[in-house]
Amino acid sequence: MEQYNPRKNKEGYADPTAYEAEKKLQGKRSKMVGALFEQMIDASCRYYREAGLAMIEKTPEPMKPLSGMDKRGQFKACFTKAAQPDYKGSLMGGRTVIFEAKHTDKEIITYNRLTEAQMDAMEAYHEMGAECFILVSFSFCDFYRIPWIEWNDMSMLYGRKHLKRQELERFKIREQGNILYFLDGLEESAHHG
Repeated sequence: MEQYNPRKNKEGYADPTAYEAEKKLQGKRSKMVGALFEQMIDASCRYYREAGLAMIEKTPEPMKPLSGMDKRGQFKACFTKAAQPDYKGSLMGGRTVIFEAKHTDKEIITYNRLTEAQMDAMEAYHEMGAECFILVSFSFCDFYRIPWIEWNDMSMLYGRKHLKRQELERFKIREQGNILYFLDGLEESAHHG
């Protein structure tokens, strides 16, 4: 039996149109999923701010407009430097919190989901004493706060460059009413640190 090839039609001829359409659909879905995860994180950041426990904000993307706004309110832009970690802020007491957010619908999360620039930034903040972690959503069912040191040493600790969902139980965080309690346990260390 012949394997499915998205770049060819059922007769076996090259059909880049179908392949491009499939890639475009995957891209749109990824954007929607990312936006939903970001909304949950933003709601959680508001919860922590209103509770007086932390002030954490989304890191703006460094971009430069290349054209004026068109009739639809859109403009062309380019990134001016490599992306930084997604969220930055402070716990009450002044301790810095830096994290990257990643969603997957698979049963593993891979090391290469962070860019080199993000990894460099995470390492630099970690070395300065910041609380650094990767906040991972598995299919919007389970959420984990993976410490940077665990993520960065993944291949040494696990013998591979991915983490399996079932291995992460000790990093699982609570989720209730679309609030992710990703700072549970960190607030106390900020008060005593």
